[in-house]
Amino acid sequence: MKITNTLVPWDKNWLLPDITSGLIVTIMLVPQAIAYAFLAGLPPQAGLFSALLPLIAYAILGTSPTLAVGPVAIISLLTLSSLSGVVSPGAADYPAYAALLALLTGAWLLVFYAIGLGSWTSFISHSVVSGFTSAAAIVIILSQLKYFTGLDIPKGGPGWQPLTYLSAHWQNIQVVPVILGISGIFLLLLWQKVAPRITHRLPLADGIRTLINRLGALVLILSGAAAVWFLSLETDTVGTVPQGWPDMVIPDIMALNWEALLVPSAALSLIIFLESLSIANTMARDQRRRILPNNELLALSAANIAAGVSQAMPVAGGFGRSMVMVNSGARSQWSGVVTFILMASVSLMATDWFEYLPKAALGALIVVATWPLFRWHDGIKAWRFQRSDGIVWLATFATVLVINAETGILAGAALSLVIYLRRTSQPHIAEIGQLQGSEQFRNVLRHKVRTVPGVLLIRVDENLYFANSDYLIDYVLRRITDDRTIHQVIIVGTAINHVDFCGLEALELLNERLREESVQLHLAEFKGPVMDQLENSSLIDDLYPGRVFFTTADAIRYLQRQEEESEEHYTI
Repeated sequence: MKITNTLVPWDKNWLLPDITSGLIVTIMLVPQAIAYAFLAGLPPQAGLFSALLPLIAYAILGTSPTLAVGPVAIISLLTLSSLSGVVSPGAADYPAYAALLALLTGAWLLVFYAIGLGSWTSFISHSVVSGFTSAAAIVIILSQLKYFTGLDIPKGGPGWQPLTYLSAHWQNIQVVPVILGISGIFLLLLWQKVAPRITHRLPLADGIRTLINRLGALVLILSGAAAVWFLSLETDTVGTVPQGWPDMVIPDIMALNWEALLVPSAALSLIIFLESLSIANTMARDQRRRILPNNELLALSAANIAAGVSQAMPVAGGFGRSMVMVNSGARSQWSGVVTFILMASVSLMATDWFEYLPKAALGALIVVATWPLFRWHDGIKAWRFQRSDGIVWLATFATVLVINAETGILAGAALSLVIYLRRTSQPHIAEIGQLQGSEQFRNVLRHKVRTVPGVLLIRVDENLYFANSDYLIDYVLRRITDDRTIHQVIIVGTAINHVDFCGLEALELLNERLREESVQLHLAEFKGPVMDQLENSSLIDDLYPGRVFFTTADAIRYLQRQEEESEEHYTI
C-alpha cells in the first residue's frame, strides 16, 4: 500500500502559514469540541480527545491539505441518535459505547476501502444528503433549547421532542441561560459581520486578519465565563474537566452490545465519508489538488479507529474549520499537526479554564455554526427541476425530524433507489425520423423529420436489463397492433451501454413475436461492447433476414432499396 499525504514533500515557505492556520483552528476547535461532546451526550473530555489522535491519523494518510478532521455537529447528533437506542445518555458505560461506535465506524470505512467503495461516490443522491443535513441542522438547534432554557429536556428521541417538552414546562424556564444564549448568538453574528469590515480597512497581514475575524468563539467563551464568575450567575456550566492524556485502550467489545451498533455505525460511516469527501472536493477545485476517494476512506478509517482507542467519539471533516484552514493560508496537514500539539497542551494543562464556561454560550456557538447547514433552497430547487428529487429531499427531511437520523438516511436512500428503478423500468423510447438533407435522426414529436412508411424506427434511451425488458416488448407489440402497416422495426441502440441476460432474452422473444406477425426486426448503431455481448448469443443468426446496421442511415437506405427492388419484381 502506498501512503499518500500532504506532509511530504514540504516547502519551508509553508511554515508560517501552517503554524498560523493551526493556531486559528485551535481557537475555534477548543469550544467546538466541548460543545459537540455535550451534543453527543458525552463528557467534555471526549470532545477534546476527538481532536487529538484523529488529526494525526488523517494527516498521515489523507490527501486533502486543508480538510480539518475532528468532532462535527452532524456526526455528534448521529452519535447521540445511534447510541440512544442502545444505552441511556448519562449511563456509566455511555462513553465506552461512544468509543465502540467510533471503532466500528472505522472498521466499516476500512471495509469500504478494501472493496474500493471510494469510486462509488454517487450512490446516495445529493437530495438525500441535503435533506438529511437540513433536518439534522434543525434537530441540532432544537437540542440546544436544553441549555438556552435551563430545562432538563431528555436527550434522544424524535427531533421535535424539545419543543413538546418546552411547551409543557415553559413556566420553569430560567432567565439567565436565556439571556446568555441570546447574547451569545448576537455576539457571534455581530462579530462575523463587523470584524471582517474593520480588518479589511487595516494594514494587516492575511494571517492576522483571519485570526481576528475568527476570534468570535474565543471572545464568547471568555466573556461568558467572566460573566458567570464575576456576577455569580446561577446557570449550568461545563464544570471541571479532567486533565490528562486519554487512556489508550480498545473498548471491551464483548462486554458491550456491539451487535446493536452494526447498522447505525454503517450508516454513520457513509455519512462521514460523503460529507468529508464533499468538503475536500469543494476545496480541491480551488487548490488544483486531486482528492483520492479511496485513500480518503483509509484516512477516515484510521482517524475513527484512533478515536475509538483514545476514548473519543466518531469524527469527520468539518466544513467551517476546513474553510478557516483555507482562508488562513494552510498549505499542508502540518497545520493539523500544529492543531494537535496545541489541543494536547489544552488537554494536559488548561482544562481548569472551562469550569465557569456556561453551556448556554456553547449552545449559541452550535446554533450559529449549524444554521448554515439548513439548505432549504436545495429542496425547492430540486422540486422545481424534477419533482421526484424534491420528494426524496422532503421525505428524508421529514423522516429525520419525525423519527431519527439513521431512519431518515435509509428512507431517503431507499426512496431514491425505488424512483430510479421505476424510472429505468419505463425507459424513454423515442420514435425517430430523418432530418431533411442530413443523416441525423431525431424524435418525431420534437422535430420536423421524414419517416419511411411501414418502418418503425425507435431509439431506446436506457440500458436494456431485467427491470425494463418487458416494457420494450410491450411497447413494440402495442405499436404494431395499432398500426398494421408496419412490417419493419429498427431498434437504434445509441443510448444502450449494457444488455444483461434478461435484456438479451427480451430481444430474442421480441424477434420471435414480430416474426409471428410477419414483421422483421433489425438493429442499428449498437455499441461495440454491446455487440460483443450479443455476438456471444444466437440472436444475430436468429435475426435473419433481419440485419445489424452500422448506422441508422444505412438501415433506412437498405430497407428503401429492398422495397424498391420488391416493387420492381412485382411490376415485372
